[in-house]
Amino acid sequence: MPPQPVFSRSFGHGPRQVLALHCTIAFSGAWRGVASVMETETTFVAPDMLSHGGSPDWDGEGDFQDRSVDAVVPLLREPMDVVGHSFGATVALRLAVEHPELVRSLTMIEPVFFAVAMEDDPELVERHRHEAEPVWQAMREGDSALAARRFNRLWSSGGPRWPELPEATRAAMTRGIQIVPACDPAVFGDRAGLLKPGVLQALSMPTLLLRGGDTHPIIGAVNDGLARRIPGATNHVVKGAGHMLPMTHPGQVSEETLRFYRRMQERDARATGGGEDLV
Repeated sequence: MPPQPVFSRSFGHGPRQVLALHCTIAFSGAWRGVASVMETETTFVAPDMLSHGGSPDWDGEGDFQDRSVDAVVPLLREPMDVVGHSFGATVALRLAVEHPELVRSLTMIEPVFFAVAMEDDPELVERHRHEAEPVWQAMREGDSALAARRFNRLWSSGGPRWPELPEATRAAMTRGIQIVPACDPAVFGDRAGLLKPGVLQALSMPTLLLRGGDTHPIIGAVNDGLARRIPGATNHVVKGAGHMLPMTHPGQVSEETLRFYRRMQERDARATGGGEDLV
C-alpha cells in the first residue's frame, strides 16, 4: 500500500541534515527547543506522525509502525542523522536497520522498545503494565480524554499537568492517544524482528542512546539492553530529566548530540587524514 503523506517542518539553517521523529501524543514542534540550540550547525526536518499535528489520521491499514516508517522514508533524500524520541526512536531504529545507507548516525532518546526489557528484565515490564493499566481502562471505557490525561501523567514527570495545558494541546493529545495501542505489536512484540540474532549487532553507524536520570526504570533496561546489542553505542544519562527530556532539558540534549556529532567528525577526519566542518 502506498505511504500516507505526512506534514513536516524545518528548524535551523546549519549544513548538517537531521531527521527528527517525535513521541506519541506530541508533534513536530516538540523539537523546537533542541533545534534552536543547534540551529547554526544543523537543519532539523521534523515530520508529524500520522494522527498527530498537521498529518492526516492513520487510515487503519497494516501495522502502525510499518506505516510510520513508510511515511518518513521519502524525507531521507540523502544520508542524514536520524534522531527519535520515545516511539519515534523505535521508528528511527527501524530506519537504521532497513535503510542503513540513508542513516548517517542514529540517536535514540528514551526509546519505548519494551521488547528489549521483556528479554532482559521481564519483571520491569510487568511493573510497567500495572502502572499503565489506568490508561487502558479509560480507553476500554471509551474515554479518550481521560486516557490521554493519564498517559500524560505517566510519562510527563516534570512537565505541565493536564489542567495547565492549552485546550488545543489537550485536544491534540486526545486525538493521538488513539494510536498508542496500535504501537504494541512493535514495541512489546518486536513484530519487525529487530531482536533476532545478528540484526542489531550488524548496525555500523554511530549510535547514541539518551535517557533521563529520573525516567521510568523500564527505559533504563531498554537503553542498557540496546547498548549491549549495538556495536560501539554510546549510552548517556541526563541527570534530573524524565521521559520528556527533549522538551524539558533541550540544552542538555543538544549538548550531548553536538558532542556526539563532533566525535563523528573527529573520527572521520582521522580516517581521511584531514579536517572538516560539522557537516
